Amino acid sequence: MYKIIKKTSLTDTVALMKVFAPDVIRHAKAGQFVILRVDEKGERIPLTIADIDEQLQSVTIIFQVVGKTTYLLNMLNEGDAILDFLGPLGQPTEINGLKKVLVISGGVGSAIAYPICKALYNQKTHVDLIAGFKTRDQMILHDEFKLVTNHQDYTTDDGTYGEKGFVTDVLKNILEKDDSYEHVFAIGPIVMMKAVSQITKTYNIPTTVSLNPIMIDGTGMCGGCRVKIGDHVKFACVDGPDFDGHQVDYDGLLKRNMAYHLKEQKDYEEVLKRGDQS
Repeated sequence: MYKIIKKTSLTDTVALMKVFAPDVIRHAKAGQFVILRVDEKGERIPLTIADIDEQLQSVTIIFQVVGKTTYLLNMLNEGDAILDFLGPLGQPTEINGLKKVLVISGGVGSAIAYPICKALYNQKTHVDLIAGFKTRDQMILHDEFKLVTNHQDYTTDDGTYGEKGFVTDVLKNILEKDDSYEHVFAIGPIVMMKAVSQITKTYNIPTTVSLNPIMIDGTGMCGGCRVKIGDHVKFACVDGPDFDGHQVDYDGLLKRNMAYHLKEQKDYEEVLKRGDQS
């Protein structure tokens, strides 16, 4: 059992938890994740390791309530425990040797972008951030990003904070004026990562995206997380979650995720009707 030692609501649908997990933090690096199970009847879901606290021996996870499992996870409070908390899983984000990068995040993808920014910044890489949200009320990690990036640009769909529009609008403006970026990292909705990768490809800037397909066992055995990268089939849980953004079959990935999304929504609606944790 893994005890929740801190819980904070970041927005009306996004929560942060610090989970006591000394066995996980020993080897955790930016870009890796855990697979957790709330209880014996629960399904397994992957969540990024957003941060670690060596003093508290804790792993920080940030999640959005979008389905049954995240709903049940959000029902837990400080002092409660999570049944399974397996990690670190996946390959760490490759950041060595980079001098200047641009990190682009969308929505709750900022929870994945933050540890990458932090790791880059700590190795003295110049890190610029473009973060996009639907509206100001859905923004997360604003103050935290200030501490691990050199410059921040924000966009909101409705213009309530930063520039009105999308991260791709800001990206185009930046790249037209500055050709010194060695690498771009994009984390967020599939359509956003696809659009970013299309733009960076025209500028020949290597681009890494972090994919979050359906995962069950975290070992590649189930095949649920398979993605097509160029001419090859990869498994996000063991080969990723990071991949070359210019090689990802985004349309295939989106189609697979949408198929699971329909079932997730149905299960979520059922648990809301019951109003309990059964």
